[in-house]
Amino acid sequence: MTAPIRFPRFFVTSAAPCPYLPGRSERKVFTELKGPHAEQLNEALGRIGFRRSQTVAYRPSCLDCQSCVSVRVAALDFEPSNTQRRNLRRNGDLIAIECRPWATDEQFALLQQYLGERHPDGGMAAMDEMDFADMVEHTPVSSTMIEYRERTPSGEPGRLVGACLTDRQSDGLSMIYSFYDAHHPMRTGLGNYIILDHIRRAAAEGLPFVYLGYWVEGSPRMQYKVRYRPLEKLTRDGWERISREEQDALIVSATKRRNPVPIASGKDGRQPRIGTS
Repeated sequence: MTAPIRFPRFFVTSAAPCPYLPGRSERKVFTELKGPHAEQLNEALGRIGFRRSQTVAYRPSCLDCQSCVSVRVAALDFEPSNTQRRNLRRNGDLIAIECRPWATDEQFALLQQYLGERHPDGGMAAMDEMDFADMVEHTPVSSTMIEYRERTPSGEPGRLVGACLTDRQSDGLSMIYSFYDAHHPMRTGLGNYIILDHIRRAAAEGLPFVYLGYWVEGSPRMQYKVRYRPLEKLTRDGWERISREEQDALIVSATKRRNPVPIASGKDGRQPRIGTS
């Protein structure tokens, strides 16, 4: 009897410099998402810490480091802080539009501006229009591009100030890659607002989680993820909710480590560098 779903083949990338922690190297284990069961496979792998990049699901597989920790927000129990409430009010006039995963020139221009400001030395800085189209459009799962636009004087959607490529799963929303106007003269916290809006969307649909990718202790760029509570982390024993006391301590630590200077590197959503294992 033929099995209805063939077990996927996994591969490991060659070691490369870690984009999050200086002086360390990284490897990734990955598999291709293809065929009629790609969506189910992606969901199953997502629950054990894999992320999607185009038609590949991957997760860190480093020999001497376990700093990358998968995290997700418990959307139905989300408790916004005072700062997050102010952010929601400040940017609440934005119009969010769910679009099919189809790359546009306007999105690419915003991405280039964002990368130039936040990740000028990162692995995505050299992306061209075709690379961007591949990132957005090559998806074997249920994906959407959510655009955030300012209102025109007449109330219509106007200038694009943010966007997020998002996968829809049976248990929540997975934020694959977000980008925004990092130096808007009148708006602050657009990146945080996009996350808050995803949490609000998931809760409104009764979806329990918003997957944020990896939190990396010691990496300044990843510390913002600990500010959303309740937060769950993936451990050897499965998903565990971080206690209020532990999360308070992480937030204090993140505040002390905050570093506004861009450093080399990448964000979740990069295509893994595939090499021989």
